[in-house]
Formats: sequence, C-alpha cells, structure tokens
Amino acid sequence: MTIPPLGFGTFRLKGQEVIDAVTTALELGYRHIDTAQIYDNEKEVGEAIAASGIPRDELFITTKIWITNLKPEKLIPSLQESLQKLGLKQVDLTLIHWPSPEDKVPMEEYLPMLLEAREQGLTRAIGVSNFTIEHLTQAIDLVGAENIATNQVEIHPFLHNRKLAEFAREQGIQLTAYMPLAVGKVMQDPVLQAIATAHQVTPAQVALAWLLQSGYVVIPSSTKRANQQANLDAAKIQLSQEDVAAIAALERGERIANPDFAPAWD
Repeated sequence: MTIPPLGFGTFRLKGQEVIDAVTTALELGYRHIDTAQIYDNEKEVGEAIAASGIPRDELFITTKIWITNLKPEKLIPSLQESLQKLGLKQVDLTLIHWPSPEDKVPMEEYLPMLLEAREQGLTRAIGVSNFTIEHLTQAIDLVGAENIATNQVEIHPFLHNRKLAEFAREQGIQLTAYMPLAVGKVMQDPVLQAIATAHQVTPAQVALAWLLQSGYVVIPSSTKRANQQANLDAAKIQLSQEDVAAIAALERGERIANPDFAPAWD
C-alpha cells in the first residue's frame, strides 16, 4: 500500500481550530489526514471529513494507538472507539504511537493485536511511530517488514535520523517525517533562506521539498490557508545536488519531541 507522500498533520490542533484547518486542507486538495488518540481531536477531524463530502475511497486517514492502550485487551477496543469518533468504519493506517515506556508492555503482546485489528477490517494497514532500530528490528521479527507500512519519526533539516533512515531503507520500510519544519525553526535558518531565495520559495517549502525528494512521507501542519497551499506546492520544487549537500550540513541532532518516556534514541 502506498501512503500519499504529502499529508496534513493535526498535532496540537483542537476544537473548532482543527475542524477549520482540516476543512481548508481538504478543500485545497489534501487527501492524507493524520491524527492520533492522544491528540484529542479525532471527533472533530471526523466531522470535517464528513462535511467535506469527499468520497471515502479518495481519503487516507491515519490514527495512532496511545501508550495507555497497548495492553492486548485495550488495543482493539481503543481503535474501535477512535473509529466511532472519526465516524469511519475503517482507517487506512493505524500506528503504535510510541513503544511501551521501558518496554513494560512487551511488543509480543501489542503488535499481534494490530495484525488482528487489520484482520477484523478496522484498518487497512498497520505501522509504528517513534521506534528505534532496536524496536524496529524486534517488530520485523514479530510481524515481518512487509506488514509495517511506515515508522513515523521526527525528521527535519536539523535532525536527519540517518542511522534509522538507512536501516529502514534496507528493510524496505517507509519513513514518515513529523515536525518537518522543526516547529518553525527552518524559517530562521540562513542556509535554508538562501536556498529559498534562489528558488523564489520559502524556507519551509525548501525543507518539505528536501524531505519529499529524499523519499519520506511528510505531514506538515498549519491553520493558515496560504501556508497549507504553500506546503502542497513544495512538491513541485526540485532541489539541486548543491542544495541537498548544504542541507546535509545542517544536521545537529536537534530533537524536539523527546518526552520522558521516549526510548533510547539511535
């Protein structure tokens, strides 16, 4: 299954704000919408999807199972609740949002439940998020690389996650880049500004173009129509080898999403 390369992220968007943002995104042509149980916005995302009138088979909807729902008896009921909130019979992709903190819930208990959810028709595909090489290796041993549609991780010009990216590529697992704009920090970087000026685009568009050109799925988020459109237009930008080399030099291991329950990163 192919994941649409440019999606719309809904992290930190709630209430009417997320309804308006998703509504606008769908109007502009986004067809890949990313949400999660912990975002507390599945109901509103579902409302925007329903109101759009876009045929279900034209949309790609992702949600994620939160760490409190990893126990085998909780995982499928929690996904059923997500579907109820979204107003959908099935999502296209269900991810484990984070590996169990300190691996208290063994992966052997929750990954097979994702397969079971797929068997029950609750989700078309399954995957993971914030998995390290060690976690991904274990997941491959348990369910096979062919059953892991993606590993959604933080990647942007200041955090390239190279070891993990190389491993995932070797295993044939697609990576999805979240926080692709480093929560706006790309806009202030002089290197990205210079590349943007040369292409007559914005630094944000350069960052997204670099990720797309590198083969990642990207899920930027914005509440502003103009920015949403600009993010879509980033797919049209072709960066030169010199541009890519300049962005490669920006790597500084600057991780933004690093909660206290995060795994030991590669």
